[in-house]
Amino acid sequence: MDIKGLKINFMGDSITEGIGSSDPAKKGYVSVIAEKYGAVCNNYGYGGTRIAKQTVPSAEKCWDNFFCGRIDEMDKDADAVVIFGGTNDFGHGDAELGCMSDRTYDTFYGALHYLYSNIIEKFPTAKIVVVTPMHRINEDNLRGDGFKAHDYFDLKTYVNIIREVAEYYSLPVLDLFKESGLQPKVPIIQKMYIPDGLHPSDLGHSLLAEKIANFLIKL
Repeated sequence: MDIKGLKINFMGDSITEGIGSSDPAKKGYVSVIAEKYGAVCNNYGYGGTRIAKQTVPSAEKCWDNFFCGRIDEMDKDADAVVIFGGTNDFGHGDAELGCMSDRTYDTFYGALHYLYSNIIEKFPTAKIVVVTPMHRINEDNLRGDGFKAHDYFDLKTYVNIIREVAEYYSLPVLDLFKESGLQPKVPIIQKMYIPDGLHPSDLGHSLLAEKIANFLIKL
């Protein structure tokens, strides 16, 4: 589809907010898509936020503004909705994974079901796209960023669940974990694209913009 002039809601975390770029308001991937491709982009990215609801309140209250609680704030006239999250559920979320039959936002599985089904309900004619987390430098640490009280799961486990639940709803998935070309464990990739091991640089955001825009265009 031609995305020029289309209104696109982007729901996400700090990466969607534009963190890591030299100017989030201009150099973040959402702003780059608006500038380069002519789409009307609404940015609903909030740093530190997760898909599932936290059990114990976070040190930073804003982190608990979880995705499932933010559906109604999005522009209801959007032509497309892009959902890009999950890295913070891995990094510092304390919700259990749960199982495929869960339907509340207290587990990761359940939160994905709640999120996707409610967005479909609110935007029944819009193109809805799921974007998986990218690789990150500490992706194999079972305590994520180190804040978790016990071992949980590696990032790939969260990515696989996102893929599984999106498939249940037949939602197209842009799998950045599989094919973004960005693995910060490769020194030159980290230096150029993901300096802190998580947030993209200007070059990284530009690459994200290209991949996400082209994915939408091919729908």
